[in-house]
Amino acid sequence: MDAEAHPAPVRPLAAFAVPNFRRFVTGQTISLVGSWTETVAQAILVLQLTHSGVWLGLTTATRYGPVLLLTPYAGVVVDRRAKRRLLLITQSSLAAVSLVLGVLVLTGAIRLWMVFAVAIAFGTLTALDNPARLAFISEMVGRAVGPIVAATLVSIVGVGWCFIANAASFGAVIASLLALNASQLHPSAPVRRAHGQLRQGLAYARTVPEILAPLAMMALIGTLTYEYEVSLPLFGRGALHGGPTTYSALFAAFGLGSVIGGVYCTRHPKTGVPRLIRAAIVYAAAMLATALTTQTYAAVAVLTVVGFASITFLTTGNSTVQLAARPDMRGRMTALWSTAFVGSTPIGATIIGAIGDTSPRLALIVGAAACGAAAIAGFTLLAHARATTGQITRPGSA
Repeated sequence: MDAEAHPAPVRPLAAFAVPNFRRFVTGQTISLVGSWTETVAQAILVLQLTHSGVWLGLTTATRYGPVLLLTPYAGVVVDRRAKRRLLLITQSSLAAVSLVLGVLVLTGAIRLWMVFAVAIAFGTLTALDNPARLAFISEMVGRAVGPIVAATLVSIVGVGWCFIANAASFGAVIASLLALNASQLHPSAPVRRAHGQLRQGLAYARTVPEILAPLAMMALIGTLTYEYEVSLPLFGRGALHGGPTTYSALFAAFGLGSVIGGVYCTRHPKTGVPRLIRAAIVYAAAMLATALTTQTYAAVAVLTVVGFASITFLTTGNSTVQLAARPDMRGRMTALWSTAFVGSTPIGATIIGAIGDTSPRLALIVGAAACGAAAIAGFTLLAHARATTGQITRPGSA
């Protein structure tokens, strides 16, 4: 294994000593508030237009369909191109897409087919943006607020302004990218164009347990658990008999837990498959507990734990994959991670939407079962790697 793929552990918050990283994170934080605002607003918009969980699932599936189809190839593009330039293009384009959707809603011209058209554009751009953004972080060495903002905007000025707010939030990322000191970046050498580079990436992932196990676990959880854009509004409307405010509260609780989990992971920056398995077990228990709640306040409390487990799983898995990947493979490995995480949504959102239309509780129980299956898959792959090699190398302190 390349020594560079397994650097020594660093002290917590060390990355924030790098000015470029602080600028980038600031821009991303503002943009995430906008993104989650739009996530809440789109679910409310589709339910207002259709009153159907199936259509909500199909809309979400359409939004992430291009991610499933295009992200593996996008990883090859990321390895070949300057990542900062790619991000400027994708972020500007995503802002334009959100702006168009907001104008359509505010003018009353919105129709369901337009939501699908915008979803396709969003997904196509996201397929390139996600691996570029994840890989770019290596060259530079919050979330609860969005649903609250959405609830406020929806109740005061309507759904349309949520999309406008998200379009504006992309400006923070663009500004942060332009403000970076290019001389302090450490770009990896672009990979020359050659045949079979995607197949090489897939073959490489299969040979590294610290990459294969997180990808397999993320595929299960990304498909059936991380479908909150579908499951939570249906759960809030059906099982809890609430409306947009209830859904926003549920998502805000999930976001608060994510922030707490993010702080925890920053203070305890461990990686490795064992920690990923533990996070999946907690995730499964919290999802099951949420499905069994009958009151909004109880669901809010438990969803905080769900958010904590979710971000711990995502952070640990992403960090493990990135640290285990060779620099020349990092774009392709982050693309595979994005495919397992976001690209699985077209399949999962449709399934969860159909289940949730009949039984919102069952939709969450299916998500809990997927977390349990992921923990079993991770344990099995870890045991196999240890039996084959005698030990498993670790990209950080596990």
